[in-house]
Amino acid sequence: MKKIISLLGVFVLAGGLLAAQAATPEEALAFLNKYINAANTYSDTITQYYAPDAKIIREGYNTSGKKVSVVVGTKQYFNQLRIGQNLAKINKYKNTYTQRKITKVGNDYKITCIRTASTGKDTFPSYFIIGPDANGKLKIKEEMTTTKQQSILKHGK
Repeated sequence: MKKIISLLGVFVLAGGLLAAQAATPEEALAFLNKYINAANTYSDTITQYYAPDAKIIREGYNTSGKKVSVVVGTKQYFNQLRIGQNLAKINKYKNTYTQRKITKVGNDYKITCIRTASTGKDTFPSYFIIGPDANGKLKIKEEMTTTKQQSILKHGK
């Protein structure tokens, strides 16, 4: 009986590993499009697109004009995201992502692009690393964008 249970466990684990490696570039791009739509429609599900330990990187310029890069924890980022969504919805703020390039990084995909905010003509380099979690579901594992928003920079590590 133990051998049967062990064998079933191996099959389940192997199946999970195969599912975790099954993502294609098209699936990663489709996932990113769903995420962008959720973000631009101020969906309450936006945080579900991220891995719980996702690395959120924000680059910007401090008050003295020096370029800085900070990593913001997911909990802090989600709190700031929820606060910002209310103002964004009022202002009908949206982001568009152009010049997308996708590269494979291990079992994940890195999608580099240019982000343009609806509030201006400024463009910002961005990237997303998207890959399967332990259950084979695609998640954002890392995200980087440049921003002019100072408040997010003070929450970084």
